[in-house]
Amino acid sequence: MNLALFLTVGRILLSPIFLVIYLYQVQLGIGPLALPLILIGLVALAELTDLFDGMAARRQNKVTELGKLLDPMADSIFRLSVFLAFTQGIVNLPLWLVLCFFYRDSVISLLRTVCALRGFTLAARFSGKVKAVIQGITALSILGLMIPHALGFLSLDLLQQISFYITLGAAAYSVFSGVEYLKANQSYIKKALAK
Repeated sequence: MNLALFLTVGRILLSPIFLVIYLYQVQLGIGPLALPLILIGLVALAELTDLFDGMAARRQNKVTELGKLLDPMADSIFRLSVFLAFTQGIVNLPLWLVLCFFYRDSVISLLRTVCALRGFTLAARFSGKVKAVIQGITALSILGLMIPHALGFLSLDLLQQISFYITLGAAAYSVFSGVEYLKANQSYIKKALAK
């Protein structure tokens, strides 16, 4: 367990913590203003571990095949947990919107795993990195909107509308990046599936 893998696993472990705090804020005694601040801290921590695990792996010269597979899975698990949480509570995103993220990431993860088992490593694409940044910004934006809502400056209806449209934009780009990834790697995917 090197530092990079430790940070990646840590990001996965942050997922249920985010879910529990968001879904059970009342039972945990967390007020409406404290909630978004705590959750912003968790998302920021997860995004920092995503940044530093890659840097640590390269600096220590410990870039592994496991790390290449686990890192994007950890990203997906955390971000999907965040957006699934947002289908509940005050944000109340429609589930179908979040399923766009789920199906995109599931198909890509499955293909990367199959290709890895066949001896082909599918590298991450720039569009995938942009997708991750957009999803992170979207999550932070929604949490940021919860602050003026908690202070009474933003109505629940407006919070939900803005959250829906920015998530819709993120979902559309996620689907685009998935299609771009498949197109760019189609020769490797065909070889792996033909074996």
